[in-house]
Amino acid sequence: MTATFLVAFATFFATVGVADIAFIFAALTRDNTGRERFIFATRGVLVAAGILLFFGFVGNAILDLFGITLPALRVAGGVLLLLIAIDMVFARHTGGTGTTSEEEEEGHKRADISVFPLAMPLLAGPGAISAVILLTTSARTDLEYWVVLAALVATLFVAWLTLLVAIPIQRLLGLTGLSVMSRVVGILLTALAVQFIFDGIRDSGLLG
Repeated sequence: MTATFLVAFATFFATVGVADIAFIFAALTRDNTGRERFIFATRGVLVAAGILLFFGFVGNAILDLFGITLPALRVAGGVLLLLIAIDMVFARHTGGTGTTSEEEEEGHKRADISVFPLAMPLLAGPGAISAVILLTTSARTDLEYWVVLAALVATLFVAWLTLLVAIPIQRLLGLTGLSVMSRVVGILLTALAVQFIFDGIRDSGLLG
């Protein structure tokens, strides 16, 4: 179960974008007080948790509704995670794990950023939602399923702590430090994404 937790935590850590949110949150809240940043961070993480846990609980029902097989989801999720990982390794900023430039610009104009863009799409973006569905539906036992959800909650807790200390982290690590962290996680996620694709193709029966 420890291996399951670590794999899920690493996947959620990358797709939620924990390594990237410090800079974005600090930029969006640079004119707010410490109390306001605490409220934004707490509300945003709670909303994101609700969204992601919802997909964790109804992931199988969604697949059944649209007639999507688990091997197809594994391949699709692996491809999406691979694209996110490539962006992380090459430090390209897309909407997969965070906000686009247009969304960030709109976020600057909002008095309360906790729901948009913080909760969604910054924390509960398409990559994180896909990862939740992929990992929960791939769980082989009830215990493994709850371990995956525990890893999700742990990731969001780390994200909440990161938001609370966003400005000090920004000053301490700087752009170079956060970029190095993001690239290391991206390399690990690349291998994990390729494994998802291999598993999906193997389980699909396409290779006989």
